[in-house]
Amino acid sequence: MSKFMVTGTSQGDRGAAPRAGAREWTGLGLLALPTVLLGLDLTVLYLVSPAMAADLDPSATQTLWVMDAYGFLIAGFLVTMGTLGDRIGRRRLLVIGMVGFAVASVLAAFAPSAELLIVARALLGVAGATLMPSTLSLISNMFAREQQRALAIGVWATMFALGMAAGPVVGGALADAFWWGAPFLLAVPIAVLVLAGARVLLPEYADPAAGRLDLVSVALSLTAILPVIYLLKQAADHGPGAGGLLLLLAASVAGIAFVRRQRILRSPLLDVGLFADRAFATALGVLLVGLVGVGGTMYLVTQYLQLVEGRSPFAAGVWMGPPALAMFAAAIGAPLVARRVRPGVVMGLTLGVSVIGYGMLATAGAGDTLVVVAGFGLIYLGLGAIAALGTDIVVGAAPAAKSGSAASLSETVQELGLAVGVALLGSLTTAWYGARVEAPAGLPPEVSDRFTGSLSGALAVADRAPAGVVQSAREAFTTGMNVASFSAGICIALTAIACLVWLRHVPPLAEGDGDTEHP
Repeated sequence: MSKFMVTGTSQGDRGAAPRAGAREWTGLGLLALPTVLLGLDLTVLYLVSPAMAADLDPSATQTLWVMDAYGFLIAGFLVTMGTLGDRIGRRRLLVIGMVGFAVASVLAAFAPSAELLIVARALLGVAGATLMPSTLSLISNMFAREQQRALAIGVWATMFALGMAAGPVVGGALADAFWWGAPFLLAVPIAVLVLAGARVLLPEYADPAAGRLDLVSVALSLTAILPVIYLLKQAADHGPGAGGLLLLLAASVAGIAFVRRQRILRSPLLDVGLFADRAFATALGVLLVGLVGVGGTMYLVTQYLQLVEGRSPFAAGVWMGPPALAMFAAAIGAPLVARRVRPGVVMGLTLGVSVIGYGMLATAGAGDTLVVVAGFGLIYLGLGAIAALGTDIVVGAAPAAKSGSAASLSETVQELGLAVGVALLGSLTTAWYGARVEAPAGLPPEVSDRFTGSLSGALAVADRAPAGVVQSAREAFTTGMNVASFSAGICIALTAIACLVWLRHVPPLAEGDGDTEHP
């Protein structure tokens, strides 16, 4: 056999791959429900925060943790939960996680204090970490044929992104109609539907050869991942702190120890040998860089729409709808095109289209809402393709027994990319803004610091400053967004080239039985 296998066909122990039927496609619809919910919970607080703050009166630090605890713990526990599903059963882990997510959502909805809301959001993160790899690895079991699996993963990726896009709109609408906790209760009916249909529509799979969960590896993985995510979030909000270097050093040491331990364990938490597969490693790198660009520009575009263009959060969320449709089209269409065109070419060309989008953001000015939204739509188009095909390559490169671990690694990389993107591009824009904005003379020091610190701070004290100065602050932010988008566009262009060069050996998705080799 040749060195490289078709995407997913290294799972050759499946033999002739059966075609998925109505039961599997209906099961995919069931799996789409928790996937949308996970995406929605990442962004639902964007419009809920003011009402929540008025009711619970959290401190600035507590507000930060209410927003970040969910994604923070999802990223930390993904690797552990993905491997746990391989051991105890992927459907069982999905059911357990869905129950936990519903209970934690109810706690969040009715939290009487900021402290309890933070705890509830943290529990949501841990439960969410069970759902993400469970849904993705179950798809790899249900759709053995390459073409069908790639299309199913495209649907899965699209549902998650649509949940993220809908979060601000849904959160704002429910908070206006009821109270700030109402959006969390969406998890309850979804949990009921998933629990009712799981046994009928979803297969169970557990690796019979998997050993016991290595708790030392769990501790090392958390020590390696959580400090990095924490530092990235802190850098995005407050800049790097004095203790950041020590945390980064501790995370690096834990990461090295984790990798060394996985090499000697008979049943490792993560099979690091998967990185020897060129397609697997390249696809992970593409997902990381691609999500860095998307995460950072999504943050900047939402800021632009609200702070520069003066649109309400709800209106800004509506403007983000067309880009979400572009991503939907790419995530569904890319696997179809990849039946005749090599996946690396499809990913490279769509990322090339994204570079045009970054160029549009790099040249947009104040008042260019259509240009900004259209540019972000092209960026989202590239995301749809790499999310569908890149994830399929990652999951397909792993043996069936390890697909849960591979799925969790794919999700960890994407979560890390989002956090890095907000930190890097957000910090670059803030630094550019601070270097070019001067506070009006005569303002108190604390007001002056807010004016020069960020555009949101400048708008908060705009009643104390001349209109022309405020407009210059908007222009400085827009220019910072231009610089950040240009920088991201260069990285995405290089990533597109990497797809064309390093994934050229991956052939078009075969309609065959799943054991076709690469030429």
